[in-house]
Amino acid sequence: MPYLHLRQICLVARRLEPVVSDIAAIMGLEVCYRDPHVGKYGLENALLPVGPILLEVIAPTRDGTAAGRFLDKSGGRGGYMAILSCDDPDGRAARANALGVRTANVIDRETYHGVQLHPRDCRAAFIELNHTDGSDDVLGPYPPAGPDWTRAIRHDVTTALTEVVLQSPEPSALAAHWGRILDLTSATGGEGEWTLTLPNAAIRVTQGERECMSGLCFRTDVAVVLDAARARGYAVSGNGFEIAGVTFAVVA
Repeated sequence: MPYLHLRQICLVARRLEPVVSDIAAIMGLEVCYRDPHVGKYGLENALLPVGPILLEVIAPTRDGTAAGRFLDKSGGRGGYMAILSCDDPDGRAARANALGVRTANVIDRETYHGVQLHPRDCRAAFIELNHTDGSDDVLGPYPPAGPDWTRAIRHDVTTALTEVVLQSPEPSALAAHWGRILDLTSATGGEGEWTLTLPNAAIRVTQGERECMSGLCFRTDVAVVLDAARARGYAVSGNGFEIAGVTFAVVA
């Protein structure tokens, strides 16, 4: 059966620390893995599970990396990649290619196959489509998160990553574009917002000056998270704070 669900969000920072430690402490999360495979791209990383969805932070370890160039162009806004697991990454990527969305990189491991689409063509952020052999289960094997990633899932503070927020001067056009790439129908949410709905999360597109991945929304213990953010020196505005150039919004 065809399927598509949000598997992972990747943020990029100039340095992993204190970003990773702050996210873990504020959100009540735990690092499950640091992937040695990203070293060939001049990167280091850490992954933290939020239920079945992985939150990854990467940072350049040398000059001239794609991630570093992305940060330079984005003015420090670190919303880098939306990674979706599906039944047929190559077929879905071929349909995206036919829309003029180029393939930027292909990842092949023993049981894992991923196709990354070019951020300039996707607009706002990279889209990656991947599949792990023998696992259509969102809590099943997922090589980028290590061999025992589910052991690091914590539920006492944060229980879910519910929404990815993109922004654009033309949100309806960006939502329609991502809808064509992902074969999803965008629906208006009023006030100039548009939403693409996945089985386990939503992608919401809002009005903004430039196209980027501007925020993430989490289901969590709001008071605990906001108090922890303040204690770590982050400015809280409403029910959110900014880290790695991305707004972390929290709801009960």
